[in-house]
Amino acid sequence: MNIKTTTIQETDIKGWVDSANRIGTALVLDIMDGLGRRQQALDMGIEPRASQRTVIGSAKTLLWMDFAHEDQSTYELELKAVDSLLPHEVVVCATANSGRSGIWGELLTTAAMRRGAAGVVTDGAVRDIAQMQGMGFPVYSRFLSPYDSFNRQKVVAYDVMVEIDGVTIRPADVIVADLDGVAIVPQEIAPDILRLALEKADREDRFRDAVRNGSSLTEAYQKYNVL
Repeated sequence: MNIKTTTIQETDIKGWVDSANRIGTALVLDIMDGLGRRQQALDMGIEPRASQRTVIGSAKTLLWMDFAHEDQSTYELELKAVDSLLPHEVVVCATANSGRSGIWGELLTTAAMRRGAAGVVTDGAVRDIAQMQGMGFPVYSRFLSPYDSFNRQKVVAYDVMVEIDGVTIRPADVIVADLDGVAIVPQEIAPDILRLALEKADREDRFRDAVRNGSSLTEAYQKYNVL
């Protein structure tokens, strides 16, 4: 199955990408908390394996399944999905927390970088860590596994709604990943979240400067209402 949906426009995601040095997972989640979206982070344990820089992009979703029979088409949808990547997309591999094999490695990274992808996030396992570290492509995973996915795991759908750790992720939702974790911003509220996050980042800068210049925490909090 392959259901294609409309992806977030380049101009929409570009604002997020351009703000990567100003916002991160914690700040974005603070804003969504204030809007009642209190369950938008993936569970802890998904860690950066090849780069520690903040990753921001629109979700390219891949749904994976475990299996154990002989299947010569194991890679079929996986290859099609990677070949259809667009610039600034984050590959999101939903495996139901399976560490059965390394579903992402050096060769897929090479292809994803060539297509301008922003990174990879998975609740599954990856491999070829040394090679990917040398490439500097951001890869976040819950597990490591040296095993190949052939006859172990396969993509059964892409560009579909998936779920990781109870969080729904749809194609074109905004992914923010850094050392603090991974946040999912639903595409329909993404413009408002970005605007509010940048506003809070500005207040945090003023708060920080005030404290450095001698203000008490209480005074700074009362003035800027951030912490």
